[in-house]
Amino acid sequence: MLNSLLPNLTRCAALLGLVCALPAPAPAQEDAPLPTLALKSAYPKINFKRPLCLEEAPDESHRCFLTEQAGRVLILPADREGAETKTFFDITDRRPYQKDEEGLLGFAFHPKFKENRKFYVFYTQQDPKRSVISEFQASATDPGQADLKTERILLTIEKPYWNHNGGCLAFGPDGYLYISVGDSGDGKDPHNFGQSLNFLFAKILRIDVDHPDAKRPYGIPQDNPFTRANLPRNLPDTWSVRPETWAFGLRNVWRMSFDQKTGELWAADVGQDNYEEVDLILKGGNYGWSVAEAFHPFKETFAQPNLLEPVLEYGHSPQLVQESKFPKHPPGQSITGGFVYRGKKLPALAGVYVYADYVNGGVFGFRASGGKVTSYGTLVRPNPIRRIAGFGQDLAGEIYVLPFDGHIYDLVEPAAK
Repeated sequence: MLNSLLPNLTRCAALLGLVCALPAPAPAQEDAPLPTLALKSAYPKINFKRPLCLEEAPDESHRCFLTEQAGRVLILPADREGAETKTFFDITDRRPYQKDEEGLLGFAFHPKFKENRKFYVFYTQQDPKRSVISEFQASATDPGQADLKTERILLTIEKPYWNHNGGCLAFGPDGYLYISVGDSGDGKDPHNFGQSLNFLFAKILRIDVDHPDAKRPYGIPQDNPFTRANLPRNLPDTWSVRPETWAFGLRNVWRMSFDQKTGELWAADVGQDNYEEVDLILKGGNYGWSVAEAFHPFKETFAQPNLLEPVLEYGHSPQLVQESKFPKHPPGQSITGGFVYRGKKLPALAGVYVYADYVNGGVFGFRASGGKVTSYGTLVRPNPIRRIAGFGQDLAGEIYVLPFDGHIYDLVEPAAK
């Protein structure tokens, strides 16, 4: 049944995706060479432990919040030379971090945080293994302290394996919460979750946290592509498709972000054996996993038309890189997604999507127009010691690099020799 219905669903997804406009034509600098940059410690007197996310509170306080994988969210000092952080949120006693890909993986402020004090987290738990997406509120009496008693669990996803959790949370310009969920783990998608719309795995979800419905502690936006009203008419009444789905066929999106200027959603999807990829996420899009890995066939279980190709890929070895469409990209093995730069400190970086590779420790970027790369390159040379697992972006559009070497870094122009 799944094999026979998927082509219809995929065509539907492709048509729905067409209503989402592709990127507007880029300015004249679209094919300009990318700048060579350096990293400078943003908080030189503080050591951090496995930072994953950095976000500025949308409440005019100019406070930046850092998420650590073990289960804490810290408020960074206003003075960059400060040596003290304040703990805003702490669930380390729940022991979310057991293995490398588990922990407190996602954090996002509600767009109206100033009024409602709400924020959202994605964390893992054991017995049974599960991913939990919850809403909390800051204390009504202390804006620098979360009130753990306010937890409202929105979604619990039980999973068979410890890895491939996804875990990124981001509010879109539409006010809805987007959630990345991995393909449930192990390797090579043994349960074929990537091409199944019955499950939440291998997806980007989109939910309405402000308007719960009768069935769930959240709402399903009416224009989500896989609600019953938006599906092909020949589906049987018993067919169960998860209406939270916004896009599918994604192995393990490790960080996604909305462009502050255009509103486009960019996602970095970690590959299996050979390739890493960056995708421009469109409504209803099928990005191929596990029929395809980046631009290349992966499984031949069944034919799958209308797959959306990535915007960029790079290989795990020099040979694979040379055989790809981007032969000047250094090889790597685990992509970490970042942000489109919209700050003012680095004009030459304007409009560049910035990302990294966790294994080689390099920082890279590309410009795109119409969903196609116009220029790409290395921003900061690889250094395997860094192990870059995350990025952050403040409300001014400046980007922060979050490696596992104990520091948080600003992107800066290299010092003159």
